Amino acid sequence: MTDLTLDDVERSLERATDLETEEAVAVLRSAREDLEALGSDPDVDETRRRELEDTLDQRIREVENRDAYRGELGAAMNPDEDDAP
Repeated sequence: MTDLTLDDVERSLERATDLETEEAVAVLRSAREDLEALGSDPDVDETRRRELEDTLDQRIREVENRDAYRGELGAAMNPDEDDAP
């Protein structure tokens, strides 16, 4: 197993914000797989891992839907905005 950490997953989460939709989803799904692999590591903070897992799942949905809002990630995260379909 590699020396993967929760910090690595967080960096992937942050990096995906600036990527195009297809590439962002790929990075986020890879990070999600990394989190699953870390689930069997007894040295990993399970609470933080689960929080990251929830955040990743939410971000994947946001990125997949952001084109429907004709905007960047912010529009997908704020459906009450005028840009929401």
